[in-house]
Amino acid sequence: MGGGPPTPPEEHLLVLLPFPEPTAIFDRIRKNHPNIQITFRQIHFTITPWNAATAVPPSLYNTATILVTLSALPPSPADCPHLTLIHFTSAGTNHVAQHPIYTDTEIPLTTSSGIHGPQISEWVVMTALAHSHHYSLLHTWQQKHVWRNTGSSRELASLRHLHDKVSQRLAVLGYGSIGRQVARVAKAMGADVIAYTARPRHTAEEKKDHGFIVPGTGDPEGETPSAWYSGTDKASLHHFLAQDVDWLMISVPLTPSTEKMLGKPEFEILARRNAFVTNISRGQIIDQPALIDALKAYADADPDPDPSVAAAAATAAAAGSTVRNGNTVEGFTSQTSEQLLTDHPLPGLRGAALDVADPEPLPPDDPLWDAPNCIITPHISGLGATYVDRCFQVLEVNLERREKGQPLINVVDRQRGY
Repeated sequence: MGGGPPTPPEEHLLVLLPFPEPTAIFDRIRKNHPNIQITFRQIHFTITPWNAATAVPPSLYNTATILVTLSALPPSPADCPHLTLIHFTSAGTNHVAQHPIYTDTEIPLTTSSGIHGPQISEWVVMTALAHSHHYSLLHTWQQKHVWRNTGSSRELASLRHLHDKVSQRLAVLGYGSIGRQVARVAKAMGADVIAYTARPRHTAEEKKDHGFIVPGTGDPEGETPSAWYSGTDKASLHHFLAQDVDWLMISVPLTPSTEKMLGKPEFEILARRNAFVTNISRGQIIDQPALIDALKAYADADPDPDPSVAAAAATAAAAGSTVRNGNTVEGFTSQTSEQLLTDHPLPGLRGAALDVADPEPLPPDDPLWDAPNCIITPHISGLGATYVDRCFQVLEVNLERREKGQPLINVVDRQRGY
């Protein structure tokens, strides 16, 4: 007679990560999966996390059945004859796409996609608000002990004409886990959200997020966007970008088809509303010189070379009047005053926030550093105190699924590249 479910086979979990050993997590795995033996090695990297500076003895791979890693992999398939699963602590696998383990085996690869949404969405919103609310100016005032009344007239005018996110249109290019959480937060701020995916999402089932989701986050049912767009050709992309976009958030994976996805033609479309561009994907998605040119075009086009006129326009708006050619006109609304300053549409993009660059690390003499109205951070938006634990939560979901004979989540499609 049956004596209960079959005993899971013995497993050897090899963990190669640039963090101290997460002993509490390992204790949790051992408790729930007593058949798993765990070996941990802390790997040190060069200045970029995609290249390990610590050599891993090939013998470590020989008995491993499961590997958890950021980028370190066995040199060849022959070095890992028992490997049945590789779990990456990154959201993507483009950094190993040319490795023989990726190209010459069918070992299932899973990612930690889904864990980054909360912290990256906060970075996305933080940098967008820092730009629109002129935080660099406010911080400079604080450092110089300057109260607002002693600021320049142009500085004060810029603050009076900032736009909040209500009714702004956020276009999410790549509606995965990160894009869904950014959409959730942006909609809570009053923004309209539209989404773009490679494949059409017509049905309710197709719009669902079937990957790992941090509880209470994201858009599990795909209900946030007011409209969905899709395609892998330029015409479809351009149609999406032409939807009166105020803010573009880039979160597509880096594949051969998405490299240099956004360049001069795309920025010219976005320039119709002088959109703000956020990139948390990979630097290679953007034609960087074209982005710099678009930012410079906006910064160099001054709609009102006389700061006193700009200041007077702002003051008049508050009083329900306006200024034309230096003269105050009564009965003018703030909306009309805004139009005064934008009677002649400006070229280019009003700003950008980039957590990624091409190359990384970005050389000190790269012109991107000095691009106007551009916030740059060194690929840190996904970091946080919960990063490691959430990476292993994805693995643990899949360990349970393997034991039950269920399909894994977050599996990489090698043909699509993600």
